Amino acid sequence: MLLYNTLTKTKEVFTPLNPNQVGLYVCGPTVYDFAHIGNARPFVIFDVLSRLLRTHYPKVIYVRNITDVDDKINAAASKREESIADITQRTTAAFHQDMKALNNLPPDVEPRATHHIPEMINMIQTLIDKGHAYDVEGHVLFSVASFADYGKLSRRNQEELLAGARVEVAPYKRDPGDFVLWKPSDEETPGWESPWGFGRPGWHIECSAMSSQYLGTIFDIHGGGQDLIFPHHENELAQSRCTHDTPILAKYWMHNGYLTIHGDKMSKSLGNFFTVRDILAHYPGEAVRFALLSTHYRQPMDWTENCIEQAKHCLDRLYTALRTCGAVEDKSELDASVMEALKDDLNTPLAISRLHDLATTINKTPDEAERSHIGGVLKASGGLIGILQKDPEAWFHGTGAGLSSENIEAQIQARKDARVRKDFAESDRIRDALHSQGIVLEDGPNGTTWRRL
Repeated sequence: MLLYNTLTKTKEVFTPLNPNQVGLYVCGPTVYDFAHIGNARPFVIFDVLSRLLRTHYPKVIYVRNITDVDDKINAAASKREESIADITQRTTAAFHQDMKALNNLPPDVEPRATHHIPEMINMIQTLIDKGHAYDVEGHVLFSVASFADYGKLSRRNQEELLAGARVEVAPYKRDPGDFVLWKPSDEETPGWESPWGFGRPGWHIECSAMSSQYLGTIFDIHGGGQDLIFPHHENELAQSRCTHDTPILAKYWMHNGYLTIHGDKMSKSLGNFFTVRDILAHYPGEAVRFALLSTHYRQPMDWTENCIEQAKHCLDRLYTALRTCGAVEDKSELDASVMEALKDDLNTPLAISRLHDLATTINKTPDEAERSHIGGVLKASGGLIGILQKDPEAWFHGTGAGLSSENIEAQIQARKDARVRKDFAESDRIRDALHSQGIVLEDGPNGTTWRRL
């Protein structure tokens, strides 16, 4: 298996630290609002990676955190006049619903930052004791000058590091690039007692504490979006290595490219985003997932209505092939070409291309038993990337607004009766009326099937 390592900027053969167990940590959501489609991209990608790893190794521990203490949460709660507990509980539940709709499997461990404050305090104290951090005016800051390898992950010089960090100019900092590990809280802001006073953790220390708690001080893969390379992952790497005196934090660092809209990075701060929920109101979650996987994960992806329409069309074609196969085995073998594509740095576009090849083979195969066998391979191989697991009829019939399945079936029967009577004008009228309401009829040797547009 080959994976691109951001740290070395090369594609490397994946060799886990323990051949019987793989540790994967992915930075999860900050729960103050609905997830937008750009937020969803890394979670879909690393879900595929975890599925692939589980086909090769006896045990995979996939950890994806919930950031439920953050200044963005505080600001959102104040603006909406909602308690912080209520906003984090509500948005976490919405996040879980969205991820399920996108066919993401739940991670093995989903720690919450607020449940690991003691571990963060212990890490910060260790950094102070070792001379890598200092406390002043209720703040604790990491001293970037104390860590010689600072900047190697993002490959930025000191000037670029300062510009990218959007550092807060504060008189108590020894160096402008020093970043916050702990900061004071007032009575209206969430906080915990600490050796440095009542306060709350900085963002970066949260992931360091949670990753070491569940995966150890060194683990296999750390993942996230490209926007996290600096400052979040750079700072996380520095404070973790300095706390534990380790040569690395993660053996492999993986980052997905930006998701853009009309060429601009999609973000909540810019206001140019669609939430997952917005899109799910018009398209099935599987089509959203398919669209996100149609571009290689390291490449930027521009989100348009055309890309989701194309994804829905492609899935229709694949499910149409499965529809002709009848009952297929749930545990068929995986297609070797699909597997090889995914093992080459998660080449999902190539894997999808191979799925289309399998569908073409099904459509050209007259033998029913052989068609059923290939259908099983198609379904199993689609499962590697989290698609094609529905019954084809359920996919085509959907749960959209409009006519109920019972109503449609009744009209199909009425059309059949009209054709028996040779009343083809009535038959055509029923077909056209259904089409005007988004229902397509398809006549075949085994009768009439239907699907929603």
